[in-house]
Amino acid sequence: MSSQLGRKIKNVKVSIDDESRAMLKDLSGKQGLILYFYPRDNTPGCSTEALDFQSQLARFRKAGYAVVGVSADSVKSHQRFIQKKQLEFTLISDTDLQLCNAFAVYGEKKFMGKTHMGIHRRTFILDPSLKVIKEYLQVRVKDHVQTVLADLGLQGAV
Repeated sequence: MSSQLGRKIKNVKVSIDDESRAMLKDLSGKQGLILYFYPRDNTPGCSTEALDFQSQLARFRKAGYAVVGVSADSVKSHQRFIQKKQLEFTLISDTDLQLCNAFAVYGEKKFMGKTHMGIHRRTFILDPSLKVIKEYLQVRVKDHVQTVLADLGLQGAV
């Protein structure tokens, strides 16, 4: 697990849930981008995390931050996930793992005694120039979004 803190991320073109491609920098809000990586659409933990970000989306947006989720699921899978969970933020389909590898979130995982390759649940806050200003490398879904709000000084804001 390597730190990305202080690193400027390359402005790459990504596939997003509306079937278009966009430059990563263009997805940022005025103050920055909250980029969270998750293993798979429509699984319990990933659904909870997405709904937690959704529940605080107005607060993040008012403060100038965009929230964007990233997984290796297809655009079609993202569209179903967005519709089912009524998400109002962008999901990046990183099927080629370009972004996952850039952030070092893809690697060996253990689950129920078995080892496999997959995306580690991690969150990064980037400034508008795509410099990593905060990272969460050991994300636990419960209270994660509240921790991000607190770290950005947004606990009391509405």
